[in-house]
Amino acid sequence: MVMPVGAPSFREGLRWGVEIYQSLKKVLHDGGYSTNVGDEGGFAPSLGGNVKAIEVIMKAIEQAGYRPGEDVYIALDPASSQLYDAETGLYTLEIEGRKLSSAEMVDLWADWANRFPIISLEDGMAENDWAGWKMLHDRIGSKVQLVGDDLLVTNVKFVRRAIQEQVANALLMKVNQIGSLTEAIAAIEMSQRAGWAVITSHRSGESEDATIADIAVAFNTGQIKTGAPARSDRIAKYNQLLRIEEELGETAIFPGLQAFPHLRRG
Repeated sequence: MVMPVGAPSFREGLRWGVEIYQSLKKVLHDGGYSTNVGDEGGFAPSLGGNVKAIEVIMKAIEQAGYRPGEDVYIALDPASSQLYDAETGLYTLEIEGRKLSSAEMVDLWADWANRFPIISLEDGMAENDWAGWKMLHDRIGSKVQLVGDDLLVTNVKFVRRAIQEQVANALLMKVNQIGSLTEAIAAIEMSQRAGWAVITSHRSGESEDATIADIAVAFNTGQIKTGAPARSDRIAKYNQLLRIEEELGETAIFPGLQAFPHLRRG
C-alpha cells in the first residue's frame, strides 16, 4: 500500500494515490505482468519474489512524479498468521522456498525497514506469536508503525494486553470485527490513551456503506484503510471523505506524518 503523507490535504493525497495506482498499472503492464485486481481493488500479479512487490511500487511512485520516503511512504499487510505453523513455530515463505523462525522473521522486517521507506507494518507476526511481536516491537517499533489486526481483533482485552506487554503501537479498527460500535469505540479510546495510532479499516467483501469514513473523522484516527481507488465499494469511502473535507472547509486537518506521533522518523 502507499501512504501519501506528504500531501497538503486529503483531496491532494487521494489524487496522488490515484495517480500512483494508474502508474503502477502501467509499470506492471510494461513489465509483462497481470493487471487483474483482487477483491480490494489492488493488483494481484505473480511477481516471482516478495521484494519485487516493493520495487514495482517504488517505481510507480517515482514515475507518477513523487518522492518515496518524502511525499509517499509504503505500508505493508503481509497477514503473517497465514504463513505461520504453530507446531513448528516457523513462517513459510513459499515463493522463496524458505522457513523462518520468529527471530529470522524480525530480521527480515528490520532489513526491509532499512532498505525501503516503510512506515507501517500490519500483522508482521502471527496472531499467536506474542513473543515474536515483542521482538519486532523492540527492534523497529520506534520507527515503524506496528499494526495489530489478527493480533487484536478490535477487542479491548487484547488491546490491553498488547499495551501492557509493548508488542504493538497501532490498532486496526474494524467495527464489524468486534461486533458493535460501542466495543469498537472502547478499543479506539484505549489505544489513543496509550499513545497508539488507530487506523479505521474496511474488510474484504465490503458494500458501498461509507460509515467508516465518518468514524475516521469523528474519532480523529487520522488514518483509514479502505482499498485501492477502484470499484464502487471502495470509492464510496473516498467520496464521503471528500464531502466531509468540503463541509469542514478551512477547519479540515490532514495530519500527514502527524498521524504517527509514536514514531521517531529520520
